[in-house]
Amino acid sequence: MVFFQLFKYYYLYTKCLINAFIENLLINMNSKIIQKLIEKGIPSASISVSGGEGKYIAEVTSGVFEGLMLIKRHQLVYACVNAEITSGELHALTIVAKTPTELANA
Repeated sequence: MVFFQLFKYYYLYTKCLINAFIENLLINMNSKIIQKLIEKGIPSASISVSGGEGKYIAEVTSGVFEGLMLIKRHQLVYACVNAEITSGELHALTIVAKTPTELANA
């Protein structure tokens, strides 16, 4: 019986530590950081990032996307933030990737 009480205490304590760690990672990430990371990878792009708590939306417009399928456009943007996604700092990123022509016609 004592073993199960200790296990329950250890489980809850570990869960709290993990949640605090994850929360700290998510707090440190913000839309400005994501925007700068994308700007580094795609310097000519017009970028708008919104969201919070690890879940963001990036609207990226660039001539680099001309002639590329949507999946290739997304891969270019994801490559800019891959380290942050892999580390868990960035949980989810929704990407809207358009060319200047597509944006003008919208």
